Amino acid sequence: MLELIAGPCSAESKEQILSTAKEISAIGGINWFRAGIWKPRTRPNHFEGVGVKGLRWLSEVKKQTPLKVMTEVGTPTHIEKCLEHSIDGVWIGARTTTNPFYVQELAESLKGVNISVFIKNPLNPDIKLWVGAIERIKSCCNGKVYAIHRGFSFADNGIYRQTPYWKIPIELKRIFPDIPIICDPSHIAGKSCLVKDISQTAINIGLNGLMIEVHNNPNEALTDKKQQITPLELKQLLDELIIPNNSIEKIDSIKTLRAEIDSLDFELLDILKQRMNLAIEVAKIKKEKNIPILQIKRLDEMIQKRLENAKGSKLDEEFIKDIFESIHQESIRIQNEIFKDK
Repeated sequence: MLELIAGPCSAESKEQILSTAKEISAIGGINWFRAGIWKPRTRPNHFEGVGVKGLRWLSEVKKQTPLKVMTEVGTPTHIEKCLEHSIDGVWIGARTTTNPFYVQELAESLKGVNISVFIKNPLNPDIKLWVGAIERIKSCCNGKVYAIHRGFSFADNGIYRQTPYWKIPIELKRIFPDIPIICDPSHIAGKSCLVKDISQTAINIGLNGLMIEVHNNPNEALTDKKQQITPLELKQLLDELIIPNNSIEKIDSIKTLRAEIDSLDFELLDILKQRMNLAIEVAKIKKEKNIPILQIKRLDEMIQKRLENAKGSKLDEEFIKDIFESIHQESIRIQNEIFKDK
């Protein structure tokens, strides 16, 4: 059975929270209502959440709907206030997971506490940080622990706000087979139109649930308006979601391997972009010093070194040569554009 979490990025008013929660509850099958009370903003002077009064609104959601409620915490004081208001679950955000000092403080404040804790992946694709955060929380908290995959920050995330890089949650599932991994397609997407496809991919590779940002009026949302969907759109998404016949706990091996291939392909593209950026810098120096673009000796040495590095890899030599000659041709094309630029 999927763990389904829905609710706005931020709690903005009591009316907004109760209206959205009631519409979500009416859909059926959704376990949790989420809303950010304290919002860690990248820059100051932006909406940073309503604070403690939002916890009272979440408590009201518990009274008026069957939904469990949850919010993000970043300090021990946040946890203390959540416990005072009988909040059912808390999540630890990506920025917090990145810092073991913060996670340890939260873990100690959860010592012996029976509350569900959801741990988002760190901003960068460092699985050790994610594993460490989970281990710290598990060692202290008596409640159920979940992981949340919300994507990673790369130099270029392509069509996404955060790159899904499915390789990391798949590896986490191998490390912690008993910890449910929830996908946050909203933060991966950055745009509401991508949420459905990301949700389906997450289910296809065996993740255990979804955490989707849902607002009763996304166009008026104070935070992340582009990635939030309406309750009606949530219902349509869930109705169209294809759930594999086999247990959701089991990873379909072919789909898992394909997801890993997709992740590696993204890495290759990211590395190629970085390589071509360096080629541009080289071209600028060549142009300034009046050095020819094509350096045959350098090309021959480069190809030979790559062939030596590939020995023992079972990769065909001609394949390796073709790849690096193609890369070099693209580098020449890009450098030539720099030379033509007046």
